[in-house]
Amino acid sequence: MMMMMMMLMMMRIMMMMMMIRRMMIMMMMKMMMLMMMMMMMIRMMLMSMMMMMMLLMTMMMMKMKMMMMMIMTMMMIMTSRRRIRTIMELMMVMMMMIMLMMMIIMIRMITMMMMMMTMMMMMMKMMLMMIIRMMMVMILMMIRMMMMIRMMMMMMMMMKMMIMMMMLMIRMTMMMIRMMMMMRMVMTMMMMIMMIMMMMKMMML
Repeated sequence: MMMMMMMLMMMRIMMMMMMIRRMMIMMMMKMMMLMMMMMMMIRMMLMSMMMMMMLLMTMMMMKMKMMMMMIMTMMMIMTSRRRIRTIMELMMVMMMMIMLMMMIIMIRMITMMMMMMTMMMMMMKMMLMMIIRMMMVMILMMIRMMMMIRMMMMMMMMMKMMIMMMMLMIRMTMMMIRMMMMMRMVMTMMMMIMMIMMMMKMMML
């Protein structure tokens, strides 16, 4: 019976171990997935950012070209003093445009970054949560395992005690047998002595 119980316990512990292992593997998989997702998101973001930048840059280039063309035409048409002033103005406008474009780009970049950050945070949070949950489960499992082991230990102790008792019993019986043997020997001796005495008596008579 005890042995059976022990076996069962062992089996259960083994099962627990297996469970923990499986959970670990699952956890790893999940983490990997999350990581991959994160990577993908970031890549997408970056790509979009790049695209936007390219677009803006091209637009800026176009505008600048246009401006240049305008300046050139102006220079062709106008007289010297007016021409210089108009060129200056145009240059100013161009600068302003460039500044504006830069600002827009910067703002877009910042917003993108913010989005990315928030996403990263979210991912991290998820991962953390998962880890914590995993840890909790693991601890629980461990506790259960400990309990099992304790039970097993108890069983072992019981077994030991039982064996000890058995041994004692055997010893006692052995002792008893020995005693009996001794007694018998003594008895025989006594008998012998008695016999001799009797003989002596007889002789005497």
